[in-house]
Amino acid sequence: MTLDAGTQMRKGVVEYCVLGLLSRTPMYGWELSERLISAGMIASIGTLYPLLSRLRQSGWVRTFDQASTAGPVRRYYELTAEGRAQLNGFRALWEPFARGVADLIDQEES
Repeated sequence: MTLDAGTQMRKGVVEYCVLGLLSRTPMYGWELSERLISAGMIASIGTLYPLLSRLRQSGWVRTFDQASTAGPVRRYYELTAEGRAQLNGFRALWEPFARGVADLIDQEES
């Protein structure tokens, strides 16, 4: 296969993974990147900031600055009401989609 299927799948869902993380609690960029990298969703923090910028421009997330005891002020990202609505819409589509794909690619019958 010449197409990197994993890369294509991640591109389609990584924005919603960010929204899912932010639906739990506001997070700063480094914290988000660590969670996404450990889950195999992004390769480096450098790919996260353009994505966060797009999410801000779309109105799905907003930022606020907060002092840190461990260094400079941190920029936190939080979900907006519109972002929560987008995430809920994705959640409604995801489970039946994933189930359908699993049914189609399940192992052959012997």
